Amino acid sequence: MGGDRAPAEIVAGARRAADELGIPVVLVGRPDELGDTGGLEVIEASEVIPMDAEPGSSVRTMKDSSLVRAAEAVRDGRASAMVSAGNTGAAMGSALLRMGRIRGIARPAIATPIPTPGASPTTMLDAGANAECRPEWLVQFARMGSVYARDRFGIEQPRGGLLSIGEEAGKGNDFTKTVFELLSNGRWAGDVGADWIGNVEGRDIMTSTVDVVVTDGFTGNVTLKA
Repeated sequence: MGGDRAPAEIVAGARRAADELGIPVVLVGRPDELGDTGGLEVIEASEVIPMDAEPGSSVRTMKDSSLVRAAEAVRDGRASAMVSAGNTGAAMGSALLRMGRIRGIARPAIATPIPTPGASPTTMLDAGANAECRPEWLVQFARMGSVYARDRFGIEQPRGGLLSIGEEAGKGNDFTKTVFELLSNGRWAGDVGADWIGNVEGRDIMTSTVDVVVTDGFTGNVTLKA
């Protein structure tokens, strides 16, 4: 129900996905506002979380919102994935509240594939879920990003880097230096079969220099919108 020119454009995109990709699509929202759904299944939700709403309180108080109901549909096996153009924080909060976390992961992250001249995009995370991060969270982002790049793009041994202001080990603020030390101590690869190449700069994201780039959500979101 949220997003630019919603819900009309959202419904149009959902119908196109169903027609062109041949996948079943379930819409979640207010049936009387969705318009012509082309026969797609609809899960009714009476509430809509506004784009400017505070995510944490919204997902807890608006239990019949489209985002919360969509997350419940995934949790209950009625859907395999949730797609939303609405309030990003509320989408993340709904998924966290209703679906939970992967074992060993403290915080989820938004992973964004950035186009490159190479065969595969660069996966950057976090792209905006966590404006404030702890260093150990970026270690977890690195593992999740490496698994995503491997399984989604077929990169057998993804190359991973930490976004900083220079390639040298001593570059960056105290936060990035701490993360660099953690990742340099063999904690990037773990058991996911990835290569740690060190610090990377913003220009490296789009040059096929690296397959996975980790950063905090504030920096990642600014980078994404640059």
